[in-house]
Amino acid sequence: MCGRFDLHSRPDAVARALGAPVPSHGWAPHYNITPGRPIAGALAGALDYAWWGFKPRWADHNAPAPINARAETVATSRYFRGAFEHRRCLIPANGWFEWQETSAGKQPWYVTVPDAPFIAYAAIWAESDQETGRCCAIITEPARGAARSIHPRMPLVLAPDCWHAWLDAGLTRRHEIRAAVHRLDPGQLRAWPISRRVNRPAEDDEALIQRAD
Repeated sequence: MCGRFDLHSRPDAVARALGAPVPSHGWAPHYNITPGRPIAGALAGALDYAWWGFKPRWADHNAPAPINARAETVATSRYFRGAFEHRRCLIPANGWFEWQETSAGKQPWYVTVPDAPFIAYAAIWAESDQETGRCCAIITEPARGAARSIHPRMPLVLAPDCWHAWLDAGLTRRHEIRAAVHRLDPGQLRAWPISRRVNRPAEDDEALIQRAD
């Protein structure tokens, strides 16, 4: 799954790479981004915010608000299908956190691509009643590369050369979308153990992503 990540790249650098206008509001670096809050994303032709927790405006009051959608079913699920066809977005990040079961308890790890200015998760969005007016979910897939030994799933990280194809509103058919996009080479992923301070959502500083002894 993807339940925690960081984004500390500059908004103008992210906007240029995604071909989006530089947002006037920007964002401060955050090293411990949690669900149930607005997160930055490339959607509807711009960098803007969407609530991390997918609950479309049309959904029933008691409907769930999942933070993730499985790559295996996102195109066919009634809850996600419309967004997959018409409202795909990218969530910029520098890396994500995952927890590994050990004899001493859960050990947090940081997974990233060290040489990349930032990475981008495949995601979907919808109009919602949240304060941002939009909600989103990050798409996940079976873990690969350095992430595989830590947790069975990971966010779907797309290769930069297909970012624009993923955002292309003209692509709506499942086979067309999947033919036009591909994941980042998982061999580029690196992971290292980090401090358990990351367990506390209030902790938010650069030391969180540094290797722990």
